[in-house]
Amino acid sequence: MIKRNTVQRAMVLETVRKLHCHATADEIYADIIQTCPTISRATIYRNLRLLCEAGEIRKVEIPGSPDRFDQTAGDHCHARCARCGKVIDVEIDGKNDILSEVKNSCGFILTGCDIIFRGVCLDCQAINRTKNVDVKGDSNG
Repeated sequence: MIKRNTVQRAMVLETVRKLHCHATADEIYADIIQTCPTISRATIYRNLRLLCEAGEIRKVEIPGSPDRFDQTAGDHCHARCARCGKVIDVEIDGKNDILSEVKNSCGFILTGCDIIFRGVCLDCQAINRTKNVDVKGDSNG
């Protein structure tokens, strides 16, 4: 079955690309209703799913947090700030070696992977330095 491209789908894709921040569905919805107040949350969720299935965007599942949507659909890793929740892209040399090791040691046929690092982002580190707070005390999972 051929899925037709709709104005709503194009709007959702444009918004994910414009926000460029690994936005949640609610953040995407909040942005879109500024220019299209009649669009429903269901339309946003449906089009996010379809865009992920088409390989246009990537869903980033973070345990204990809402799913986020990344404009970079290819395989890459992420880092999530334990303080503010910001998610950023991380490129890692040798990631293919890690995937090969998993395949070779477990016999898996890999269909993909999501690697998410935890830490404290540069912005939160700067805020903490001005408040003289130790960021190493965080042990968020």
